[in-house]
Amino acid sequence: MYKVDLNSDLGESFGAYTIGLDNEVIAHVSSVNVACGYHAGDPLVMEKTVAAAKAAGVAVGAHPGFPDLMGFGRRNMVVSPKEVKAYVKYQLGALMAFAAAEGIRLQHCKPHGALYNMAGKDMDLALAIAEAIAEVDESIILLGLANSKMIDAGKQLGLRVANEVFADRAYQADGSLVPRKLPGAVIHDKDEAIARTVRMVTEGKVTAITGEEVEIAAHSICVHGDNPSAVEFVKNIRTQLTARGVEIAPIREIV
Repeated sequence: MYKVDLNSDLGESFGAYTIGLDNEVIAHVSSVNVACGYHAGDPLVMEKTVAAAKAAGVAVGAHPGFPDLMGFGRRNMVVSPKEVKAYVKYQLGALMAFAAAEGIRLQHCKPHGALYNMAGKDMDLALAIAEAIAEVDESIILLGLANSKMIDAGKQLGLRVANEVFADRAYQADGSLVPRKLPGAVIHDKDEAIARTVRMVTEGKVTAITGEEVEIAAHSICVHGDNPSAVEFVKNIRTQLTARGVEIAPIREIV
């Protein structure tokens, strides 16, 4: 029996602005990554999202990013590992307060956007993130891109780690994601994306954009739900995986 987690980034609204379809998505995933106020989210949104996740029986994780509300955390920043470590600690602490108020604990931590991409290739930044988690709560699982430096850093520090794969993104031969600015980076054909996802889970392989076969471990699948068609996509992925005997479960039951 194969098991895999379905995760989605939620709680990314801010102030008077609503982003994403959180209420629709939460019914179809097993874990959520909640923005912690740096790239998105605010105290009221964080409180509401954690409460909704608890009500839905969905595991909660922190989604820390760069302090970049205007750029939604997707712009690279020149920062030291010491700064990154403090940023992650700060955001973990903020979300842990709301989780504690709901009587739950954080399951995992998944960095956001540019921080995620940079730490995937920079071991110093990856170690800074892993150290922040270990020093705050070593039971928190580090969720990072499969085959990335973040996974290596988490293992090095003795954390539980979970390999994340993307249903709708193309891969390079080294296992990294094709940058969004390049053609073919995002897979728009839902049938192709679902077929690739099923193969990553059941065979541990994905075909790179250049044709090579890449070995990949899939503990958690990132599914985006920020538009109506994407919500249908999330539902379809869950249906197709279940039909093939894959059990959908939170990360803590897999790693």
